[in-house]
Amino acid sequence: MSIITQEKEPHSAAPAAGFFRRHGQKVLGLLFWAIVLGGYWFYTRSNDLTAVESARQLAGVLTASTVGPLIYIGVYVLRPLILFPATIITVLGGFLFGPLWGVVYVIIGSNSSAMVAYLVGRFFGSGLLDSEEGAGLAQRYATRIRANSFESVLLMRLIFLPYDLVNYLAGFLRIDWKAFLLGTAIGSIPGTISFVLLASSFGTLDELLNGELALNPTALTISVVLIVVSIALSRILKRKETSNE
Repeated sequence: MSIITQEKEPHSAAPAAGFFRRHGQKVLGLLFWAIVLGGYWFYTRSNDLTAVESARQLAGVLTASTVGPLIYIGVYVLRPLILFPATIITVLGGFLFGPLWGVVYVIIGSNSSAMVAYLVGRFFGSGLLDSEEGAGLAQRYATRIRANSFESVLLMRLIFLPYDLVNYLAGFLRIDWKAFLLGTAIGSIPGTISFVLLASSFGTLDELLNGELALNPTALTISVVLIVVSIALSRILKRKETSNE
């Protein structure tokens, strides 16, 4: 009986390791948000605050202190691990810090965040489509991206594919990290400026909480133009890539 028990132990440990490898990030993210939401509920109840009042306090901490931007950037960097959408935190940067510093902080945070997600994808996707052999469609597509890493990442950024999808895909395919970072840094500029300007065109977060909407037509127009320019650039690059092939 003891021999049978010893033989079964490795088999019981394998599923646990496999479960963590597949779902570890989701478990950690859900645990983080359970702690945050629980702490938020406790804080607002203890201080008798409404949702608007607590949001105003949080905005004050982020905008009125020297550590506020560092907290914002830190949350942005950890965003892939806590399952927080990139678009929301990018728009929030425009509301909190305005068009100039909002763009600066978002660029720093988004590029750092992209590398974190890339490394997560590289670790959890270890061995995925690693082989250069094979004639399958997925394998051919993976080989093509690896051979043109910078151009592929740049194109995916310019057409506004979901931010984390590109990050994780690049990690899964284990493309060169320097090409990934450069393609992300350049290709994300139009989208970053566009979303930050779009948010700041509606005023500050404090004005929104007070119900005061002050639309800035210039910022809104520039935001729309940048989106159009980004898509147009992606089409030009796609045609160039097709003609070279």
